[in-house]
Amino acid sequence: MAIQKQTQRTQPVSNSMPYTNVATRDLWGPLLLCTFMAMILQGSADVADNSNDGGPEFAEVFVIVWIGSMVVTLNSKLLGGNISFFQSVCVLGYCLLPTTIALVVCRIILLVEQTTFLFIVRFVATMIGFGWATFASMVFLGDSQPAGRKALAVYPMFLFYFVISWLVISHSTT
Repeated sequence: MAIQKQTQRTQPVSNSMPYTNVATRDLWGPLLLCTFMAMILQGSADVADNSNDGGPEFAEVFVIVWIGSMVVTLNSKLLGGNISFFQSVCVLGYCLLPTTIALVVCRIILLVEQTTFLFIVRFVATMIGFGWATFASMVFLGDSQPAGRKALAVYPMFLFYFVISWLVISHSTT
């Protein structure tokens, strides 16, 4: 009986309803990704005594990620989406992984003296992370919406990942 339920859970899902594969709600991964991003984006230690270093504080990044994902989820539910609140927050949180990878790449690039070429590399890495995160969340959450309201549900996801990507590309060590 338990094996039968497990095999039903791991079977591939049809293309018409990929979001049904998100049966469990695991918020630990999104919490770790958000915490990692907030720690990396926090102001640098070199200017710890200067409160106006221009970078976001830990709590600001944390609030942007969690309140932003809640707003996107609430929008999805109000548009008639048939995915639960915590499933949506879970998917949005796990879709932060490409943006987190872009943040790590950008942070490594920031270790050397900055040039225009390196900024372009950082920009491309951030845009790849942004596109990947937006596409991944659209695959899961876009199909949970009624056909006529899909664009209304996707636009806040686009803005959510755009703001986070903006934090990534605008982060500097100076």
